[in-house]
Amino acid sequence: MDTDERMPKVAMGAWSWGAGVAGGDQVFGNHLGESDLQPIFDVAMERGLNLWDTATVYGMGASEDSLGRFIRQGNKKDAVIISTKFTPQIAGMYEDSMAKMAEASCERLGIDVIDLYWIHNPADVERWTPELIPLLQSGKVKNVGVSNHNLSEIKRANEILGEQGFRISAVQNHFSLLNRSSESSGILDYCRENDITFFAYMVLEQGALSGKYDTKHPFPEGSDRARIYNPVLAQLEELTAAMEEIGKKHGLSAAQVGTAWAVSKGVLPIIGVTKVRHVEDAAKAASVILSAEEMNHLETLADKAEVNTIREWEKKMD
Repeated sequence: MDTDERMPKVAMGAWSWGAGVAGGDQVFGNHLGESDLQPIFDVAMERGLNLWDTATVYGMGASEDSLGRFIRQGNKKDAVIISTKFTPQIAGMYEDSMAKMAEASCERLGIDVIDLYWIHNPADVERWTPELIPLLQSGKVKNVGVSNHNLSEIKRANEILGEQGFRISAVQNHFSLLNRSSESSGILDYCRENDITFFAYMVLEQGALSGKYDTKHPFPEGSDRARIYNPVLAQLEELTAAMEEIGKKHGLSAAQVGTAWAVSKGVLPIIGVTKVRHVEDAAKAASVILSAEEMNHLETLADKAEVNTIREWEKKMD
C-alpha cells in the first residue's frame, strides 16, 4: 500500500463507535461516549497503532465523526492512516455519487486525503468500480480496496482498475478461525501473488472467540451479536479453552491468541477497540507468531465446532 507511514500489523476498528443504524449500540450493544473513546485513540497512537478502519455506514457517520474529532484535537491528521468505505446501499444519500460520499467522509474525519478507500460490498462491480478511478487520479484517495468480494469479483475489479493503470491495494473480508473461506477459495493466495494486503475483520467473531463469553456468561440480550452467537457458545467452548491453553505458553489471553493466529496467517486483522486494554492486547498479540502445530490444532477444533458465522450482509467465499 502507498502510505507514507509504517503500516502496523493490526488495524484499530471503529465499527462499534457511535450509535444509530449499523452503529455500536445496535450491533454490539455498546453505549460509548467520546469520553470513553478518547483514551483509546490516544493510547493507540502512542503505541504506533495508527491505522484506523471505519465506514460512512457505521452509525451513519457517527463513527467517522468521533474519530475525526480526536484527529483534530490531537492534530494527528498527518500521523493517522485512514481506511474508510463507500457503501453502495446508502449511495442514494449522496446522490449516487462515490465522490460525494468520499468528500463527506473527509469532512467528518478532518482529513484531506483518504489513505485507503473501499467499496464495502459487491452490489454492482461493473457500476461502482470505475468510480474509484477519478478519486485515484485526483489524489483524493491514495489506495483502493474491495470488501466482501469473492475471488472472481476481486479479479474483475482489478481488471477495471488496470485498464487505467491502477490496481487493488487491499481486500477486506470476514476471516477468523470460524470462517476461513477466503483461504479455501484462493483469495489469500491471489492477494499474496499480487501484492495485495488482506484485511481480516471479525477475527474474534465480535467477542465470541475472546474467551470472555460462554454458556454461563452469554452476551447480554438486546444486541445483534447476542442473537447470533449465544445459541452456539456451547459449540465454541473446546476451541476457546484451547486458545486459553496456547495463550498461557505465550503470555497471551484467548483473545490475543485469536489475533496472533491471524497475524501468523499473514493477514492484517482489524481489532474492534472499545477499551484501552483492547489496544494494549492487540499490540502484544501482533508480536507473537504461533507455531504450525498450534495453528493446526486451533483450526482442527474450529472445524469440529461446525459453527456458521456468515452474516446476512456477506457470503461464503468458496
